[in-house]
Amino acid sequence: MKKYFSLITILLFLTNCNTTSEKNISQSNSKPKLIVGIVVDQMRYDYLSRYYDNYGNGGFKRLLQGGYNLKNAHYNYALTKTAVGHASIFTGTTPENHGIMGNDWYDKSLKKEIYCVGDDNFKTIGSNSNEGNCSPKRLMTTTIGDQLHLAQNMNGKNISISMKNRAAILSGGHTANAAYWFDDGDVGQWISSSYYMDELPSWLKKINASDIFENYLSKPWTTSLDIDKYKNSQSDDNRYEDPFEGEEKPVFPHHIENLREENDNFLLIRLTPFGNSLTTDLAISVIDNESLGMSDYTDFLSISYTSTDEIGHRFGPRSIEIEDTFIRIDRDLERLFTHLDKKVGKDAYTVFLTSDHGVSEVPKFLEDIKIPSGYRSSKKFWQSIREFTKETYRTEGLIEDISNNQVYLNHDKIKKHNIDKAQLVETLIEHIITYNNVYKVVSAKALQNTQFIEGIMGKVQRGYNQKFSGDILFVEKPSMLSDWYLNLEATNHGSPYSYDTHVPLIFYGNGIEKGETFTYHPIVDIAPTISALLGIQFTDGNSGMVITEALK
Repeated sequence: MKKYFSLITILLFLTNCNTTSEKNISQSNSKPKLIVGIVVDQMRYDYLSRYYDNYGNGGFKRLLQGGYNLKNAHYNYALTKTAVGHASIFTGTTPENHGIMGNDWYDKSLKKEIYCVGDDNFKTIGSNSNEGNCSPKRLMTTTIGDQLHLAQNMNGKNISISMKNRAAILSGGHTANAAYWFDDGDVGQWISSSYYMDELPSWLKKINASDIFENYLSKPWTTSLDIDKYKNSQSDDNRYEDPFEGEEKPVFPHHIENLREENDNFLLIRLTPFGNSLTTDLAISVIDNESLGMSDYTDFLSISYTSTDEIGHRFGPRSIEIEDTFIRIDRDLERLFTHLDKKVGKDAYTVFLTSDHGVSEVPKFLEDIKIPSGYRSSKKFWQSIREFTKETYRTEGLIEDISNNQVYLNHDKIKKHNIDKAQLVETLIEHIITYNNVYKVVSAKALQNTQFIEGIMGKVQRGYNQKFSGDILFVEKPSMLSDWYLNLEATNHGSPYSYDTHVPLIFYGNGIEKGETFTYHPIVDIAPTISALLGIQFTDGNSGMVITEALK
C-alpha cells in the first residue's frame, strides 16, 4: 500500500512540475504587444537625480521604481550628435558600421557637405516645403524595427515621430510604415516624406487643420511650479543664458506669443516645452488611430522628444528653463503611460528610455568657477591650418574640408604635385597638436592599422568609418567648444567626454526585471536586448551585447 501511495505521490509531483514548466514557458513566450522606444534629446544622466524631488509619480519615477535602471550607460564613440545617437540606439552599433557620421558631413565622392537624411529623390508629404525631401538611404544597417518587420513577415507596424526629421527617420529605419516630423517656420504642420507614403492619413490631416499649433503659441511659457522650488538651478537672471530674439533678458515669463516674428514663427514650438507636449499629443493619436498594440503582431513606436535639446543649447544645463522643461516632460510621460495602460494594457507593452547625447556646462560658467574651459574660433582654426599647409608645401587647396573634427585632404592635388601623402599627414598631425584647444590627433591610417580598446582613442576609432571619414581626426580639450554655431552664452555637445556620453537608460514593462546596476553598458546594447526580448534576429551591423540582467 505504501508503494502504491508513493507512486501516486511521484506521479502527482511530476505532473505538477510539468504544469509549472509549461506555465513558465508560456509566460516567457508572451511577447509584448508594443515596444515604445523613447529618446529624450540632450538628457544628461544627472537630470534624473537632480530634479527627482520635483517629478511626479507617473513619469520618470514610475520607470525608475518599476523598471531596470542602468546608471552607467554611455556612448562609446566620439562624435555625440543627434543623428549619430539615434542611429546607434536603433541599429545597435556605431558609425564605423552604420555610416551616420554626424548631422551633416563632408562627402568625399560628391565633394560637398551632405545632410544625414537628405534625399531629393523624394518629396515632402504634407506641405510645399523641402523639409520632407528625405529618406534613410545613408543608414547602412538595419534597425530594431526593420528586424521586427522581417521576423513577422512584414506584419506589425513600425512608426516613428519627432519634431526633427533626422530623429524620426533614423529611429524608424528602412521599412518603417511611417515617420512624422514637424515643419516649422511659417508652415506649422506635421509632415512626412514620399519615401513612406503618397499622402498623410486622414486623421493626421485633421490634426494639421486644427488649432492645436496656434493654441500652444497663444500662451506665455511660465514656470510650472513656484519659482522658489527650482533649487537645483541657477538664478533665473544670470549671464550664462541666451535670450530669445526680441527678449531683453532670458527670464520668466517668456511671452512667446509676442516673439513669433523674431523667432521664425512656429519654430518657437520647438524652442519651448510645448514641442514635447505636441509630440506626446501625436504619439497618443498614433496609438489610437493606428491601433498600435491591438493586433496579433508586435508593433514598434519610436518617440524622440527634441525640445529639450533646443532649450538646453540656449539656456544651458543649470537653467530654470531646462529644469522646468524636464518637469513638464515628466508630466507628458505620465500622460503617455496612462494612455498606454488603458489602450494596450499595463503588462502588454515594453518601454526603453534613453537620450541621444548629453551636454557640456556653459564654458563661461566653468571659467568663472576656475574649471578649464572656453570657446575656439572654428574659422580661425581652419584658416590657420590651411595657411600652414600652403606655406609648407607651396601650393593651395591641399585641404578639401575640415568638419566634424576631421580633416579631408584633396587627394587629386596631392597626386598632381607629387606630394608624399603619408608625410603630409604626419606633418599636419604634428602641427594640429600644437593648438591650445586640441587634445589628441590621429591619422585614418593609424585607426585602420591599430586597435584601440579603451579611452578616447577607442571612442574615436568606433566613430571612424573608412569609407566616409577624413584623413585626420582630432579631439578637443574637455569643455572646449567651437563658436562656429554658437553664441558665446550657449553650450553644445559632440565630444567623447562623460558629460556628453553619460545618459539615462531605463527598461520598463513586459519582460523586464525591476532593479538597477552601476555596471558599464554602451548604448549599443539597447538593440540586442530588445531583440532578445522579442526573440528576433539582431540588426545586421550589431556590435552590442544583451543586457541579460534586465530581462526576466
